Amino acid sequence: MKLKEIDRTAMQAWSPAQQHPIYLATGTSAQQLDATFSTSASLEIFELDLSDPSLDMKSCATFSSSCRYHKLIWGPHSMTSGETVSGVLIAGGENGNVILYDPAKIITGDTEVIIAQKDKHTGPVRALDVNMFQTNLVASGANESEIYIWDLNNFATPMTPGVKTQPLEDISCIAWNRQVQHILASASPSGRATVWDLRKNEPIIKVSDHNNRMHCSGLAWHPDVATQMVLASEDDRLPVIQMWDLRFASSPLRVLESHTRGILAIAWSMVDSELLLSCGKDAKILCSNPNTGEVLYELPTNTQWCFDIQWCPRNPAVLSAASFDGRISVYSIMGGSTDGLRQKQVDQLSSSFGNLDPFGMGQPLPPLQLPQQTGPQCIILPLKKPPKWIRRPVGASFSFGGKLVTFENSKSQQQPGIEQQQQRHHVYLSQVVTEEEFLARSNQLQEAVQSEGFVSYCQKKIDMAPADFEKNVWAFLKVHFEEDSRVKYLDLLGYRKDDLRKKRVKDHTQETEDLGSAKKTFNISVSGDVDGLITQALLTGNFESAVDLCLHDNRMADAIILAIAGGQELLSRTQEKYFAKMQSKITRLITAVVKKNWKEIVQSCDLQNWREALAAVLTYARPDEFAALCDRLGNRLESEGDSLLQTQACLCYICAGNVEKLVACWTKAQDGNSPLSLQDLIEKVVILRKAVQITQDVDPNAVGALLAEKMSQYASLLAAQGSIAAALTFLPVNTNQPNITLLRDRLCRAQGELPVGQEALKAPYERQPMPKGQAGPVVGQMQGPQAPAQQYYQQGDNPPPPGFIMPGAVNSNMPPQQATSSNYSMYSQAGTRPAYPQRPQNGWNDPPALNRAAKKKVPDNFLPPVPITSPIMNPLADPQSQIQQPPAPAAPLGAPSFQPLHLPAGQPVLQSGYPPASQPLGPCVVPPTVSKPSTEGAPGAPIGNAIQHVQALPTEKITKKPIPEEHLILKTTFEALIQRCLLSASDPQTKRKLDDANKRLEFLYDKLREQTLSPTIISGLHNIVKSIEMRNYQEGLNIHTHIVSTSNFSETSAFMPVLKVVLTQANKLGV
Repeated sequence: MKLKEIDRTAMQAWSPAQQHPIYLATGTSAQQLDATFSTSASLEIFELDLSDPSLDMKSCATFSSSCRYHKLIWGPHSMTSGETVSGVLIAGGENGNVILYDPAKIITGDTEVIIAQKDKHTGPVRALDVNMFQTNLVASGANESEIYIWDLNNFATPMTPGVKTQPLEDISCIAWNRQVQHILASASPSGRATVWDLRKNEPIIKVSDHNNRMHCSGLAWHPDVATQMVLASEDDRLPVIQMWDLRFASSPLRVLESHTRGILAIAWSMVDSELLLSCGKDAKILCSNPNTGEVLYELPTNTQWCFDIQWCPRNPAVLSAASFDGRISVYSIMGGSTDGLRQKQVDQLSSSFGNLDPFGMGQPLPPLQLPQQTGPQCIILPLKKPPKWIRRPVGASFSFGGKLVTFENSKSQQQPGIEQQQQRHHVYLSQVVTEEEFLARSNQLQEAVQSEGFVSYCQKKIDMAPADFEKNVWAFLKVHFEEDSRVKYLDLLGYRKDDLRKKRVKDHTQETEDLGSAKKTFNISVSGDVDGLITQALLTGNFESAVDLCLHDNRMADAIILAIAGGQELLSRTQEKYFAKMQSKITRLITAVVKKNWKEIVQSCDLQNWREALAAVLTYARPDEFAALCDRLGNRLESEGDSLLQTQACLCYICAGNVEKLVACWTKAQDGNSPLSLQDLIEKVVILRKAVQITQDVDPNAVGALLAEKMSQYASLLAAQGSIAAALTFLPVNTNQPNITLLRDRLCRAQGELPVGQEALKAPYERQPMPKGQAGPVVGQMQGPQAPAQQYYQQGDNPPPPGFIMPGAVNSNMPPQQATSSNYSMYSQAGTRPAYPQRPQNGWNDPPALNRAAKKKVPDNFLPPVPITSPIMNPLADPQSQIQQPPAPAAPLGAPSFQPLHLPAGQPVLQSGYPPASQPLGPCVVPPTVSKPSTEGAPGAPIGNAIQHVQALPTEKITKKPIPEEHLILKTTFEALIQRCLLSASDPQTKRKLDDANKRLEFLYDKLREQTLSPTIISGLHNIVKSIEMRNYQEGLNIHTHIVSTSNFSETSAFMPVLKVVLTQANKLGV
């Protein structure tokens, strides 16, 4: 797309890359005249302002010169930082003079702008170049093979690279090597190029084309490869750009033939070595890839020739071209739209007239209107491929499963003897593990679950626990897997029966001694005091009155003893009165124990005594109420504001086996954001769930919402570390939460499996409409007689296609009822290999194979089938007696599906040989049969309007087997090569050859499908593919010759000659 335009017939030079803003210097071109025949000369500097949408470039300064120029360059010597103009303008004059200008002085308008000048050359100086390593060195070339090396620090005495080349000729081009600072190349119109070594002061190699028609108009070194250069020819008989490698200087490495007439100038991008500009007499400006010869961009230019073209050093997408029509144009290779530019030009044209009245009509001119465009906007497309400066040098992206995908655009090292190829870029896939401790602990947990070593795992956790609470948690979890768990829970709470028994033994011994010494006679008193009244009640057997008297006298122990003797009812009433009257520290505990009211203990006890309450529950609670009481105590602890009590609630939930409450409590009490804290929780949850599954009859897959969320977080962490299989084992199964379902789907696909429940989505057949009133056969049932497929096909052989007729295959011993009711399945239980219809290896028209099994004895009552006398497309028979076959499996994507055939009664049909399935998938519907005609005839004989019915049905197509995946690269590579050749070929005959080759290669693909080629041939074909990928077609032809000479001709005759044609054309076209 054109950006700017300068109306000058001039040579041009961009400011160095270090200069900002960007300037363009122009010097009046020698040997050219404009329409005014002016002989004046000037040196101008323009500023490139891309923010201005107009085509005009701002002129910063003009200097009137005494001579015109053949060459102009802007060197970075003595560059200064900042926005001030600096560097050196070096001009080659028409009188053999080399002039140095100071651009800073030109900008400021100073009159003394010439730094130095020398006229040491003979004839005009047509070639100039600055050494990019030592910017003070400038090479110049003129007539009579003169080449001088100028030192800008000492401009008085130039050096020569060596003795002048013979015969003497003009130097049209000169260029410093871009990789080696002491190598210089020069070229002359005769087509010879000379490479000089300044350390030896002599030419080291001379390059020339054997055609002797090369008129060299341009020379450029490869920006990256030190030994490669390109030469451009100005001769219309040979309008080519030759790419030479000095390691193989006998002939050009590659020849670019994109121009139709002589090439006038070339420029190689210093930023992207795959961009080479060229302009020629065909009025084209092309941007090509010299490594492949492909034209990447053609600039939209006018019909005038361009004699000079240059890349902008600072902005690599910008270039300038000087044409013979007196115009210098600035372009961008990145494309764009010209509609805005067109409107700007119209506005400028309209405003230039103002509101004048040129025709004296008393009315100003109306504004210029553009006609409305009906077509699309004029958009200029950019390069066919992204240039190097906008490609990402490196890139990285994380994907699911902890995979890190990275790439880097490293420079490819060119090897000797191999042509320059398109650079290959590698994408690296790495597994990133950031939580090593998390993974190690997760692996230990999985090993414990698989080996069921829960006790040892808990003990190891107890030994490694850093805090007492953690030890208690794991100790409580361990008790779940041990016998007599309640006693061991009491031990953990600090209540051991043995310790209490030892204390009681010592006290009991002392009491026994006291009782033994206190035995004496006693008096039974019946006086009127309380004792006497109690005695009278006891003697009369009135226990209730005796108990009341004891309670009245506050003799509680006597009352309880007497109540025991008076029966259970009296005891209960006495206990009630006792508990109502006594108010000691342990009264409520005794009340709960006696009444077995454990709920009272759990609900009313001081939470600082939660251990005692839990111990009482462990001691007295029944199994059916134990878990609920532990949960109730845990709820009280969790609802307290004390964080210490909140954490102790976890122990209650562990005793209860309540996984959900444990998850909620632990999440509230602990920091669950880090992977290790989540690992702590999952370890306890998994162990507790296993314990509950062992001790209680619960569903192992039952998962609450909160636990499912934590398990999915844990599975996501495992997947992020690359443990896909482990993540699947921890993911909840019976949950419909969308995030868990999505995670399971991603995990299954990451393992290369389909998620459960999605296999049935692939229907093996297509559902078809069924007319009303007509019943179709049930899936798995075939109506009519059927022949056993095993007679012709052993297990594992490919079945014939549906509708394949095999005479003599009917088993006459099978009764019709049995044949009608016999079922078959559409899916193999042994595997999922798809059954693709193929031509049978032992068909009815094939000669008998040597290994065929002995034929069965034909029964006496066997009737031979009626011979086939017409196409079996739509036989005319009673629809009720027709054999209805089940539809074939759905064809692969893009292939036609098989339609069921309807055969006349009496015709034997071979069963469709699909492997049996465990279950049919649903009702199968078949297309309606053709209505019965009025005229009846023998089965198979064409009668009446049978021809019309045949034409009305679609032709059946056979689906081919897929090519094995390991050989699919052969097909894709050969087809891609043929397409590249078709794009490059201009001769219709060549295109016809390639089209024919593309069709005939189907013979090769068929053999690959049938796997009938020998391993030697297949290996050779893969080697040919490798040579095609390396663009080394000659090597591919050598491999082709070796295959043909060492293999069976009948095995390769169908496709190897075609393959040779393709390789030969590819080598000729250089694609």
